Amino acid sequence: MNPGHGLAALAVVLVATLAFGVYGLRLSRGTSDFYVASREISPLLNASAIGGEYLSAASFLGVAGLVMAYGVDMLAYPVGYTAGYLVLLLLVAAPLRRSGAYTLPDFAEERLGSLAVRRVAGVLVAVIAWLYLVPQLQGAGLTLQTVTGAPRWAGAVVVAAVVVGVAAAGGMRSVTLVQGFQFWLKLTAIAVPALFLVMAWRSAGAPALTGPDIPRFDRTTVVTLQDPVRFDVTQPVTVRVTGRLDGTPYTAGAVRLGDGGHTATAGTALTFPPGAAVPHRHGLAPASGARWADPLSGAGGRSHPLYALYSILLATLLGTMGLPHVLVRFYTNPDGRAARRTTLLVLVLLSGFYLLPTVYGALGRVLAPQLLLTGQTDTAVLVLPQLTQAGEGGRLLAALATAGAFAAFVSTASGLTVSVAGVVSQDLLRGSTRGFRWASLAAGIPPLVMATATHGLPVADAIGLAFAVAASSFCPLLVLGIWWRGLTDLGALLGLVAGGGLAAVAVVLTSVRGAGHGWSAALLAQPAAWTVPVAFTVMITVSLLTRHRLSPAAVDRVMLRMHLPEEVGSGGSALPPVRPPTAGRS
Repeated sequence: MNPGHGLAALAVVLVATLAFGVYGLRLSRGTSDFYVASREISPLLNASAIGGEYLSAASFLGVAGLVMAYGVDMLAYPVGYTAGYLVLLLLVAAPLRRSGAYTLPDFAEERLGSLAVRRVAGVLVAVIAWLYLVPQLQGAGLTLQTVTGAPRWAGAVVVAAVVVGVAAAGGMRSVTLVQGFQFWLKLTAIAVPALFLVMAWRSAGAPALTGPDIPRFDRTTVVTLQDPVRFDVTQPVTVRVTGRLDGTPYTAGAVRLGDGGHTATAGTALTFPPGAAVPHRHGLAPASGARWADPLSGAGGRSHPLYALYSILLATLLGTMGLPHVLVRFYTNPDGRAARRTTLLVLVLLSGFYLLPTVYGALGRVLAPQLLLTGQTDTAVLVLPQLTQAGEGGRLLAALATAGAFAAFVSTASGLTVSVAGVVSQDLLRGSTRGFRWASLAAGIPPLVMATATHGLPVADAIGLAFAVAASSFCPLLVLGIWWRGLTDLGALLGLVAGGGLAAVAVVLTSVRGAGHGWSAALLAQPAAWTVPVAFTVMITVSLLTRHRLSPAAVDRVMLRMHLPEEVGSGGSALPPVRPPTAGRS
């Protein structure tokens, strides 16, 4: 892409984001505006805002990249992301809205009457949000590098600065307007190029997406490496090399690549002849089209695909209800009925959106197979439009996709920053507006440091690990806290530590050592299948053993508030009104 087009797309997104942020600042008058937008957000705007923050780097870039590399098994991610809202609708949305809490730690304290549980919940909110923020910032760096050649850290710094500024300026009111606008920008940015991609595929004779052979270059193709790459060759091929290959410098020299592994430095250009089998980045096993389209075939070299598939589904289905930046949205609705309508609208919006990354992933194997060599399959959404559309039209489509990608990073990062800032400001800075602004700055610094210091996992994989921690901690707390009277403070505390702690350890080990192979690697890479049952088991068992810690009157009070219709609860004197955050609550 022409760097000028990419920078123009970035500028449009950032200027629009700042404009909505400034407008939201004019509407933000008090503490309630900063935390929950005074509970005045309509279902359509709230659904758009949820879609804006939920459709993150994993949705816009990562799903297409994983489908391209690993096959149809990776459809578990969009299925789980969307169906997770159905679980949220059935089990959590309205009762949580009626609980009167502003944040997940608020809910933990209101339901269990324990400051210790509140503090552990606050730590987990920060951990989950930071795990989610890191791939957003890394995705921003990858996008800016892809379209302009800028250093990878630059995109992360730009997005972090804008997000912290918007959150600090106008709080939830500003962020809601920003995210609502950015959802429709993202939908447009991914849908319009997808139409042209399908037309380009059909005009090329609609080459088969599945077949007995691994992907091949259909024309002479020059692959320029932005980073050092180690790749595997399965069929010997003669290529022309400019740069350093296997430790030897070349200047447009012909080199015979034999079977096995090879390494190339950043900046090296490899020219492949038509019909050559595409080498794959080391660790990504070549798969035929038929195997790629066969569920549970282990395409892409993943071990134990059945376990991985079900663990991903469990993490995304149950982790959605534990994402702090999603749950806080239900406090911005006027009432429980509006919260349910919001969730239904979100299901419709997500279902339409998630059809599109799959198209990019499938067509990427035919139209841009070189991404399998570089390992940058996450960039398929960005590079496919210009590869298939020549001239200014292709550059404009690529710029539109870039704008959508940055909208994804900014909107999701905004919601995460607000959720962490809300918890930090209430628990440490006495819940003031000024404290919220300082907390917004504190919330953005740690993930920025982590994002610039490491390259990390594939985007959707990294965010999937955040879902696993959420599913292993807040899902059991919410389900049992809302629907089981017997949950005790000690049971909740130990369950949060056991489930969330084990999942967090698995996340750290996977990030440090990489995906790996074998059962140990599979259990660590996708921990939800065993950490979620551990969390439920610990909470239930310890609660049964500590039933003497329950206060029946206090439990009755909270359960009635959550489960009585709001028109009943609001008219009865027995149920206390919802109160905003105050200094005394921390």
